[in-house]
Amino acid sequence: MTDKAHTTRTGTSTTDSVRVRGHDMINDLVGRYSYTEMLYFLTCGSFPTPPQVRVLDACLVTLMEHGLTPSAVISRLMADSVPEEPQVAIAAGLLAIGSVYAGTTESCATLLQEIAEREAKGERDIHRTIARAYAAQRKPVPGFGHGTHKPDDPRTPRLFEIARDNGCHGAFVASLLALQVEVDQAFGRHLTINATGAIGALLLEIKVPVAAMRAFSVVSRAGGLVGHLLEEQSQHSARAIWAAAKRDIRYTEEP
Repeated sequence: MTDKAHTTRTGTSTTDSVRVRGHDMINDLVGRYSYTEMLYFLTCGSFPTPPQVRVLDACLVTLMEHGLTPSAVISRLMADSVPEEPQVAIAAGLLAIGSVYAGTTESCATLLQEIAEREAKGERDIHRTIARAYAAQRKPVPGFGHGTHKPDDPRTPRLFEIARDNGCHGAFVASLLALQVEVDQAFGRHLTINATGAIGALLLEIKVPVAAMRAFSVVSRAGGLVGHLLEEQSQHSARAIWAAAKRDIRYTEEP
């Protein structure tokens, strides 16, 4: 018995052609579809509708830049250390995207999917049950709270507005808003729906697989890091970051 042949549907190339998911890249795709449309196509297997493109574009732009975050600081330090290798600086910064910064979209989306599945089974008061469980364990609720934006993340209402304008403000967004009410009640204070939480709901609305969501965050932030890389080449702020660390983090031999 022979092993089943391995295959790929993503793409292939010959001496004079490139094929991408059944399409001639040169004649069918280049110049006809945007980067955002191709990202959706390669991820979801179909071309997005215009409303889906506008929502996805908004999500990608929102995550692209957020100042001197850990990913930007890391990229700047690497750009100063290895100035001749831009890919090293960008790749290093992207490693900071995860369960704390920028990459929490999939955690919130997974939670919203769980709520939908439990509702489909007839369970009631799910939002309240979940919010109280997180509060009892003193665990952050995926998609809620922000270290800088208080009381509310200004990016979130704009994302919801774009979703409404494009007919993509559906059950997942409604579920996230219902969860916010219960989270505030359970924690005894207002916790904003942050941008990554909003994006998790919107990506579900436009049918992006949860498994791709953190990767979308990586794709988006890579663009922002290019700006930091180029600025670092002229301003050398990494030296100031290094000096601040040496100044502010005190050496001690105490255990």
